[in-house]
Amino acid sequence: MGHCCLFRLLTNGSPLLYQYVRVSYDTKPDSLLQLMIKDWQLELPTLLISVHGGLQNFDLQPKLKQVFGKGLIKAAVTTGAWIFTGGVSTGVVRHVGDALKDHSSKSRGKVYAVGIAPWGIVENKEDLIGRDVTRPYQTMSNPLSKLSLLNNSHSHFILADNGTHGKYGAEVKLRRQLEKHISLQKINTRLGQGVPLVCLIVEGGPNVISIVLESLREDPPVPVVVCDGSGRASDIISFAHKYSEDGGVISENAKDQLLVTVQKTFNYNRSQAQQVFLMIAECMKKRELVSNVRSSVSSSHRRHDDM
Repeated sequence: MGHCCLFRLLTNGSPLLYQYVRVSYDTKPDSLLQLMIKDWQLELPTLLISVHGGLQNFDLQPKLKQVFGKGLIKAAVTTGAWIFTGGVSTGVVRHVGDALKDHSSKSRGKVYAVGIAPWGIVENKEDLIGRDVTRPYQTMSNPLSKLSLLNNSHSHFILADNGTHGKYGAEVKLRRQLEKHISLQKINTRLGQGVPLVCLIVEGGPNVISIVLESLREDPPVPVVVCDGSGRASDIISFAHKYSEDGGVISENAKDQLLVTVQKTFNYNRSQAQQVFLMIAECMKKRELVSNVRSSVSSSHRRHDDM
């Protein structure tokens, strides 16, 4: 198990301290949760929001970005939720970070956002090596680097190390197991109620469709909220949801449109697109657990039926 440390940003003389821990990729979830509650002194959440989406940077329409950010923060503040993300300042995490930054500037209650990232993709990770220390963290990145900076709007970071450099993957199983373990904690012992877990999807590649399917296959299944209009995987899932019937049956016409869209979106051949379609069709068998969030602007700008 890693040692809890703090880092201070080397920017604008920031007074904020961020808590982080570097752990082995196979660390047991009960050890991690114990660390979060005992060492970080976090209270068990009444809701866990797990955000997934694109790793590369992408734009959101301003109205949709506002709807996404306000909705996420409101859910976290009103329920005492924890937000889990990938932790580094690219892609969907950048948009979560913007929402957190906007919220913190208004000082309306604390939001706990935990970034779970692979140690090997963190820019300037040498700054973070130490045991039970407070470290200065350099937030300037090398423009040629393929590594990513930690997002400074998060409050806590779990950095999973499997010895690789510049690759994602070390964090995937650890995060999934930790989320599952938290969901099993009893927040209402009289009712035997666990911590509700929800999966929030914004944009994303084919791996995000896999994450949606894994979430729906959990026991109990994890509800999925899709940010419709954010692009790529999110829009594909939203389209399938709109054009599937109860029981998840997708019409031949909608199937053809989906296959063409998957090929175009991910630069896939027909065979690869078929594999993605099979995952989407499986997801739609539990379509009642999938809901779409959209702004009126995004839905008027973009017609579903001409994807």
